[in-house]
Amino acid sequence: MNLPAMENYALRLPAWSVGEDALKDLTRVCLPVGSTCAVIGGKRAMEAILPRIRAAAGDKLKILDAVWYGGEASEETILRLSKQSLVREADMLFAVGGGKALDTCKVLALRLQKPVFAFPTIASTCAACTAVSILYHPDGSFAGPCFLPGPPVHTFIDTRVIASAPPQYLWAGLGDTYAKYYESTLSARGDELCFYHGLGVNVSASCCQPLLRWGAEGYRDHLDKHVTPALTQVIQTIIVTTGIASILLTADRIIDYNTGLAHAVYYALTSFPELEMEKNHLHGEVVALGVLILLLTDGQEEAFQRMYAFNRSVGLPTGIEDIGLTKEDLKKVLPRVLTMHDIDHNPYPVTLEMLSDAFGKLQEYKNKQ
Repeated sequence: MNLPAMENYALRLPAWSVGEDALKDLTRVCLPVGSTCAVIGGKRAMEAILPRIRAAAGDKLKILDAVWYGGEASEETILRLSKQSLVREADMLFAVGGGKALDTCKVLALRLQKPVFAFPTIASTCAACTAVSILYHPDGSFAGPCFLPGPPVHTFIDTRVIASAPPQYLWAGLGDTYAKYYESTLSARGDELCFYHGLGVNVSASCCQPLLRWGAEGYRDHLDKHVTPALTQVIQTIIVTTGIASILLTADRIIDYNTGLAHAVYYALTSFPELEMEKNHLHGEVVALGVLILLLTDGQEEAFQRMYAFNRSVGLPTGIEDIGLTKEDLKKVLPRVLTMHDIDHNPYPVTLEMLSDAFGKLQEYKNKQ
C-alpha cells in the first residue's frame, strides 16, 4: 500500500514557558510583537492572573483594557468583542482562562489579524496550545470547530495560578487527555499515515503514559495546592502534549484521527438536554467513561483494566451511575452514539449490539470490584 500523497505544507507547533515564574519571560517574548495589549478572559481567571501579568509587564508593556470574554465561545461573542475600540487598538491579545475563553480569543485574534498569547489558569484542556477553537451557539449547544493557522504565539503556563485553581478541572482534564491516545491509535489502525498523522499518533502515547505514572500523585498535590514536579508534569501533559498531538492530527482540517468513540459517547449524552450532562458533569469526566467503553468495544481487556484502575484511583467514572445515568437512559442514548461523526473513521463499523455489550460488561466488572 502506498503512502498518501502530501502537498507542500507548513505547521507551527506551540512555544511555551512553564513554572511558578513563567511570566518572567513576558516582555522578552511579547515586546518584539508590540507594546500594547488587551487582556480577554474569564472573570475569575483575570482575578487570579491579571495582577501577575501587570507585575511582569511593568512599564514596558501597556495593558489597554481587561475584558470579560462573554461566557460563551460563540460567533456572537466574537463579533461583540471585535467592535470594542481598545481591543481593536491593541497590538496583541492576551487570552486568559479556561477552554472557552481561550478559544474565543483565538478566533477573535484571527478575525482581527492580531497575534494572540495564551495564559491558561486551569489545566482541563489543550486549548492554550492548539490550532483549533471549539465554538458553540449562544444557548450552549455545539456549533463546530474553527481551524486556525497555528496555536497562540506563546503560552505562559503559570503553575502557581493553576495549582490554586479548583482541582476538579485538572481532574477532568486527565480523562480528556488520555483519551487522545486511545482514540487516535484506534482511528489510525490499519491506515498508511502521512508524516504528520503518524507523528501525531506517536506523540499521543505521551498523552497517556505520563498520567499513568504521575496523574494520581499530581492530582493529590493539586488538592493540596502544592506546585510539585508531579503536578507540573501533569499540567504540561494536559496542555502541551495534547495540543501538539491535536495540531498534527488535524493538520489537514479533518477530525478523523483526533477523536473517536469516547467523544461520541460524550456528544451523544450531551445531545439530550433532559440528562443535564453538561450542567452536572465536566467534559473530560464523561469522556473518561467513554474511554472504558471504547476499550471494551475494541476488546482491549488489559488496557481496560489498567484505565479502570486509574479512574478508580482518582475518582473518575467507572460506571454509568457515576454520571447519573440509568439503564433506561442508555436505551435512548446508544442509538445516538452511532450517529456521531467522531466514529466515522473507525477500523470497523460500531454497532448497537457492540455498545450494549460494552456497557453490560462494564457494569458486570464494576459489580465484581
